[in-house]
Amino acid sequence: MSGLATEFATRIRRRERAIGYWSAMDAPVATERIGRLGYDYVVLDAQHGLIGYSGILNGLTAIDAGAQAVGMVRVEDNHLTPIGRALDAGAAGVIVPLVNTPAEAASAVSATRYPPAGRRSYGPMRSGLRIGPRPSEADASTLVFAMIETREGLENVEAICRTPGLDGVYVGPSDLVLGLGGAFPGDPAVAGEFEAALRAVSEAAKAAGVASGIHTHDGEVAAKRLAEGFTFASVASDLVHLELAARAHLTAARGRTHQ
Repeated sequence: MSGLATEFATRIRRRERAIGYWSAMDAPVATERIGRLGYDYVVLDAQHGLIGYSGILNGLTAIDAGAQAVGMVRVEDNHLTPIGRALDAGAAGVIVPLVNTPAEAASAVSATRYPPAGRRSYGPMRSGLRIGPRPSEADASTLVFAMIETREGLENVEAICRTPGLDGVYVGPSDLVLGLGGAFPGDPAVAGEFEAALRAVSEAAKAAGVASGIHTHDGEVAAKRLAEGFTFASVASDLVHLELAARAHLTAARGRTHQ
């Protein structure tokens, strides 16, 4: 798996397009199936998802079993411990929420790098099987993305993108809409400002030579954002899609029986 992770890191750092999937459920068997569909990466959501540490570990193991996608983790906080645990469990990289300043971005980067480059503690319980175990090898293959999802983060996005060691920025659209004054995610009242914000993020990343990513609700929106210049897009999520599929089948079954 080290080859796959290294290859993916190289692609992202070259700003080559990638498509991923977002998993909120602690369901390794389902995650394993998703990981074999052809997505470039699968993100396990440890912030808002229903996933604890054992879920992260089992989910990453399931993704790796398919040997087609790399496993990423959206960590719960910009802190050394959750970032280090996700990486030790075998994550190819982390998405760090609520990054508002270059200093916070630098802190996230430092948490993913071993000394002397950073503050990551050495204990690759599982990651050593697939990335490393030499610290320099792990540092070279580990991705770190800062989430831009507040007005402050948006105002500082150019400086954030220039943070040494940061591989890219990642838009959290729901929080960003709220940060721009929207009453709810997707609020049309701030649609114009939101679209302008997305352009600002994408352009800032391009100017700094780093990747730009975004969370989307379906494949059509993902294709749209990639066409607009984003480097990678995540399609979300397993819990929502399970509900949509179950509802569609129920509607179809009721329609047939009512004929």
